[in-house]
Amino acid sequence: MKLYLDACALNRLLDDQRQPRIRREAEAVEDIFRLIQARKVQWVAGTALESEIMRNPDFRKRKDALWLLKLADEQPTFSAQTLVRATILEKAGYGAFDALHLAMAEEAVVDVLITTDDRFLKQATRGLGNPGIPVLNPLNWMHGRKP
Repeated sequence: MKLYLDACALNRLLDDQRQPRIRREAEAVEDIFRLIQARKVQWVAGTALESEIMRNPDFRKRKDALWLLKLADEQPTFSAQTLVRATILEKAGYGAFDALHLAMAEEAVVDVLITTDDRFLKQATRGLGNPGIPVLNPLNWMHGRKP
C-alpha cells in the first residue's frame, strides 16, 4: 500500500489541538506515521510537498514538516507528464499545489492521497478533473482500511 500525504495532512500534527476535529485528524495522521515506521505502508512525498512546505511562514511548522519528509520511502521529482497533468487539474479548478500533489500521486501510482483540506476533498470526490486515485481525509482512510 502506497500513500501520499499533502502539506495539510502533515501540518495537522502541528495545528492547535483544542478543536475536536483537528485533534482527531492529528491522531489519525499519527497513526499513519506509525504504519509508515512499521513498514506497513509506503509514503510517497513528491517534490511538490517540499516546495509547499518551504512556503510556510511559520518556522517551527516548516522545520518539523521538513523533518518528517525524511521518513518518506520515495521522493519523486516533477516529470513533464506530471506538469502536463497538473496543468489540466488546475484548469479544472484545483489549486496549484493540490493539482501538483494529485498529479504526482497519480504518476507514482499511489493507492490514496491523504489530505485534511476540505476544498480539495470535495473537488476530488465530485470527480473534478477525473482523479486517478482516491483522495481521502486521514480519519476516513484509517477507518476504512483493512487491518
